[in-house]
Amino acid sequence: MVHGPLFLLAALAILHVTAEPATVAPPPPLPAAAREFLEAHDMARAEVGVQPLRWSQQLANATSRLVRYQRDKMACQFANLTAEKYGANQLWARSTTAVTPRMVVEEWVKQKQFYNHTDNSCVPNHRCGVYTQVVWRKSVELGCAQVTCVKDQASLTICFYNPPGNYVGESPY
Repeated sequence: MVHGPLFLLAALAILHVTAEPATVAPPPPLPAAAREFLEAHDMARAEVGVQPLRWSQQLANATSRLVRYQRDKMACQFANLTAEKYGANQLWARSTTAVTPRMVVEEWVKQKQFYNHTDNSCVPNHRCGVYTQVVWRKSVELGCAQVTCVKDQASLTICFYNPPGNYVGESPY
């Protein structure tokens, strides 16, 4: 009978030790390009009262595979994004200097001048879709990648957004 209470105390001690909360390491810092893509998107989103995006490594990996494929197998042409399950923007830019993530997003945001939020329309003969995807309120995740197309002195950038946006008749914000 002496062993019974001692065994119970040992079992309680084990339960106590295993019930300690686990420490979770903070996520690694984002690469500079990821931060720049996020900051540029979030600046445009803040201007219209939309919450910031969160970087998704899964989306970034998917865009990285796609831009490398476009560079290596498709002569750096635009990607066909119609089959993607994510919202997407892309930019092909010819330049003798580096095209930064901020420059890419600023190019997309230039379409804002043609977008009329009051009636959710775009000025005739202009496009607004890449801008409205940048500020789409229901998108919460972003992943982007960029490649240099040496032969063309150009770059190709693709960003994926999750969930996607740009539904006909639905206002982006």
